[in-house]
Amino acid sequence: MDLVPPRPEQDAAACADGELPPCVLTRPPRQSAPVVVASPHSGRAYAPDFLALSRLDARALRKSEDGFVDELCAGAPGLGLPLLAARFPRAWCDVNREPWELDPAMFEDALPPYVNATSPRVAAGLGTIARVVASGEPIYRRKLRFAEAQARIEACWRPYRAALAGLIAETRAAFGACLLLDIHSMPRPPGLPHGHGPDIVVGDLHGASCARPVVQLVEQALRGEGFAIRRNDPYAGGYVTRHYGRPREHVHVVQIEIARALYMDEATMLRLPGFAALQASLTRILARVAAAVPALV
Repeated sequence: MDLVPPRPEQDAAACADGELPPCVLTRPPRQSAPVVVASPHSGRAYAPDFLALSRLDARALRKSEDGFVDELCAGAPGLGLPLLAARFPRAWCDVNREPWELDPAMFEDALPPYVNATSPRVAAGLGTIARVVASGEPIYRRKLRFAEAQARIEACWRPYRAALAGLIAETRAAFGACLLLDIHSMPRPPGLPHGHGPDIVVGDLHGASCARPVVQLVEQALRGEGFAIRRNDPYAGGYVTRHYGRPREHVHVVQIEIARALYMDEATMLRLPGFAALQASLTRILARVAAAVPALV
């Protein structure tokens, strides 16, 4: 059980400078089922320039991460399922937002009229470029310029979303349908004792992003591993779920939020002893979904 720090400083800098791809796509030799697995918020390449710009240190910034979710899902390619994971941190650029959900108060210059400055996510400080980390602390020492946000969106948001859209289109072309499993993690709600509340929240936008038999299959697979499940409460789905979920067009999206308390210490970012068991359990869940979903989509 060891502390896993952000990736090496040179790796973070290379990611920010475009020397490394902003996301990692691990493809199986042959895709075996119409399922794509994505981890948009597990990136931890914190560039030195970002750390210098932030009033928070790397550990505080990591409070916004879906820590280690990419590793929890690492069994997907071995099952014949592609796995897409962001390298860049959510605090740097959030790909589960519209491209231009920005808070005008964060910027020293005026924002273009196409910017969505009034969404609930912007109001909460969690737009495409976040004002605060998930625990509420302000990130920046100074106001940004719009050009800085634009550069992040072009270097991070667009490549990730292009890769995701490409995977969905390829899968639909090959199999006639696609199920995207968008995997996240969730903190324990304040004041909730250990062992209370759901282990996993499954989001389908209240039925809008996924056909009922498909989301029921996902829930059955999760319950088969002993997890306590809740649907759409409090996480029904984000922008990816809304944008790509088109059941009538045979594209189904399910957002899965895994309780961090199952596998990590949220304060220290340490893996808990149950990490490997949860990873194995998720691999079995993916296998069950992959085997059964072709008959449903």
